[in-house]
Amino acid sequence: MAAVALLAIVSCTAVSCGSGTSKQGQSAPAAHATANSTVLEVDSLLKNAETLVGQPVVVEGVCTHICQHGGGKIFLMGSDDTQTIRIDAGEKVGKFTPETVNSLVRINGTLNEERIDEAFLSQWEEQAKAQAAAQHGTAGSSCESDQKARGETPVNSVEERISNFRKRIAERQAKEGKNYLSFYSVTADSYEIL
Repeated sequence: MAAVALLAIVSCTAVSCGSGTSKQGQSAPAAHATANSTVLEVDSLLKNAETLVGQPVVVEGVCTHICQHGGGKIFLMGSDDTQTIRIDAGEKVGKFTPETVNSLVRINGTLNEERIDEAFLSQWEEQAKAQAAAQHGTAGSSCESDQKARGETPVNSVEERISNFRKRIAERQAKEGKNYLSFYSVTADSYEIL
């Protein structure tokens, strides 16, 4: 957490010197509040995600990865690599620039929830059976960063991934009485590199 705070201070200092600009070419504000809402760190957003689904959010974190298939998504890390959230480029953003990687990034967007339950897994199994060779981003395959953001352990097949999800759902059912897993992402309306 101290490292993220230090990075934020260094980034804010750089912004005040004029080196940080937003996607729209405006200087990035040094304060942790925007005109409309408070800026959340990734850890705080994930901790409170259940109550923020469908709402506009502003989140900051270090970009650890950009999708190589067109720059349509990035991943922001919080205090450590277990605190990661996927950011999808919204219609207004289009795609993220390569400069976002290893930078402190502020996202304005909407928080989304994807639920994985037995119905989803059964449908996924059927699709996997129908496709002989899964390609990156289809039929259940996803990049390593996406899997890490979901707290998944590395696997060798779609079937193993589905099995692992079923185990995690059973654990959550036993602990919390919820028969699904929730994964959160933000659809970005705008972003700025700080």
